[in-house]
Amino acid sequence: MIALSLDRIAALAGGTAHGGPADPAACVVTGPVVIDSRLAEPGALFVALPGERADGHDFAPAAVAKGAVAVLGTRPLPGIPTAVVPDVVAALGRLARGVLAELPELTVVGVTGSSGKTSTKDLLAQVFAAAGPTVAPPGSLNNEIGHPLTVLRGDAATRYLVLEKAARGVGHIRYLTDIARPSIGVVLNVGTAHLGEFGGREAVAQAKGELVEALDADGTAVLNADDPLVAAMASRTAARVVTYGRDPSADVRAEAETYDGEGRASFTLVTPEGAAPVTLRLHGAHAVSNALAAAAAARAAGLPVTLVAQALSQAAQLSRWRMEVTHRADGLTVVNDAYNANPESVRAALDALARMAEGRRTYAVLGPMAELGPSSVAEHEKIGQHAARTGVAGLIAVGPDAAPLLEGAKRIGTWNGECVQVDDVGTAVAVLGERLAPRDVVLVKGSRVAGLERVAQALLADAPPEASA
Repeated sequence: MIALSLDRIAALAGGTAHGGPADPAACVVTGPVVIDSRLAEPGALFVALPGERADGHDFAPAAVAKGAVAVLGTRPLPGIPTAVVPDVVAALGRLARGVLAELPELTVVGVTGSSGKTSTKDLLAQVFAAAGPTVAPPGSLNNEIGHPLTVLRGDAATRYLVLEKAARGVGHIRYLTDIARPSIGVVLNVGTAHLGEFGGREAVAQAKGELVEALDADGTAVLNADDPLVAAMASRTAARVVTYGRDPSADVRAEAETYDGEGRASFTLVTPEGAAPVTLRLHGAHAVSNALAAAAAARAAGLPVTLVAQALSQAAQLSRWRMEVTHRADGLTVVNDAYNANPESVRAALDALARMAEGRRTYAVLGPMAELGPSSVAEHEKIGQHAARTGVAGLIAVGPDAAPLLEGAKRIGTWNGECVQVDDVGTAVAVLGERLAPRDVVLVKGSRVAGLERVAQALLADAPPEASA
């Protein structure tokens, strides 16, 4: 973060300065903004967030002991310089907005979608980093807390700020764009994730489209030409529209796609300015769409196609438990895609599993897909049918909410795989242990609440990994 005095922090955050030196301007934050006292370091600003079981203010002394010079909180703290505000989360957003206003040379890129946000954010970060100093959130820091924390990592040297924007309802993305108004907005897809909260895909589209509505006329909306609900968002923005996808009409598209035995794509990246070859290190056909989105955003920022193609070819999966492919020494392949799940992402993972099989047996260990509301049973059954059509040798449903997966699979009369229902992770591991053989491929995927990464970790603990990709 740029250096700020306590009184300046208080002013930007909408509060008042208390404690510390007689002159608040003598107390200067030069380090990071943190919400975990254990991460405090000399010069840091500690944000005392409220919590259900703990109050961040109680940890302020520990943060100061580690070097934090000030606190953002809702009440004065004895002997600790504090910017006192009515609401810490809202103040954090105001502070981020104020800091960003002092960085006029910075290009802000926002990305949203029902699935693929984090993977695309990781690609965007690596592509833009090839052109200049870039800040992007680790993992999925994409809400009203993680979003401003990422903004506050920017400084005078930063040229690109990549922000992932999540929504749990209409108005959430609008709030995030008010904190950091993007000049480039990327919308990936409108799917069935969180249908229980939104009520329907049209409401999802309404929420996701808030990103392009926030763009100024001199900005660029990057829209997926392969998703009709996304493509229709062109009418909701004053910005220039750039499309990407496999559709022949897309401005940025992939041609001549091929896949290796690991399900990694090679293709020709085609843009109005020229074409260049790309060979991805990421697994699955859905990675191509994410790469095209990143390429279209980079093109909007003026990056040359050759640099973009090279950066995409070198890009790795930065966030954990997203299509992590590991080969055990005995030949077993474990695909850990257990960070989260919705119908679109599970279909994509199953398709990737089928590409990776090449004659080998495949097993899918699937947990429940959360927040689907009244459509939950039907969506799980459809995924079960899709798994059967891809030819998995075994489908293991973990937890009672995942049971409809098996009912769906059984409806595919041409499928002769095995259906197994288990209650927990431990039983899933035991079932796999009785069935797996060298050279099999196992996909593990479920919503975050299921914690299915523990299945993958247990499988990898059974034998030393030979290599990772």
